Amino acid sequence: METRGGEKNPPSIGLTPDAIPEAKSSKTGVSVEYAPNPDKHWYVLRASYGREDRAADYMTDDGTYTYIAKRYTWKYVKGHRKRVLETLIPNLLFAYATKEKAEMYVKQTPELSFLTYYYNHFVQNEEEKNPPLIVPDHEMLNFIRATVSMNEHIMFVRPQQVHYKGGEQVKVIDGVFQGVEGRVARVAGQQRVIVNLSQVGLISTAYIPTAFIEKK
Repeated sequence: METRGGEKNPPSIGLTPDAIPEAKSSKTGVSVEYAPNPDKHWYVLRASYGREDRAADYMTDDGTYTYIAKRYTWKYVKGHRKRVLETLIPNLLFAYATKEKAEMYVKQTPELSFLTYYYNHFVQNEEEKNPPLIVPDHEMLNFIRATVSMNEHIMFVRPQQVHYKGGEQVKVIDGVFQGVEGRVARVAGQQRVIVNLSQVGLISTAYIPTAFIEKK
């Protein structure tokens, strides 16, 4: 997970809404704590050309909680193998904001001219247009639980990569992914739990042993 700057030792189990790590701007060190608010929603935003970190820095400095799911990966940098953080879902970030604040960022902030809404293509408003996609709180919390460890084996997967073992929902009861809810599947030859982030896609945990899984 990247909460602007990223914690070296982010919490990975027992995550509750009031225990989500604070967002921190990598530019200024400004911190913003997540606080549940009935007037705010989780907006999905798209930043062109990989500028999600830049957008999140700006919003965090402005007092808005942002979330970018990230994972560690190994890359060769100038001929040397290096462990680096990369965005799990390219170009996407999540902002916890009021409707007015989200609208201001997307349509009225020159510094964020590269930012757009990720639209809900299954709904139309009174103007017969697709509204901005909002992720329900419980889904967002589950998504954060699944990605907060920044585990290098977390994957953003396509449906054809996923081979479900059954239809029932399960909950992870131990380990790094404790608290994550989803469906058991085989991905890349391993047993994992799949989290569905509505209209965004599927997220696969790393390998999870059967003993760590409980049917709901």
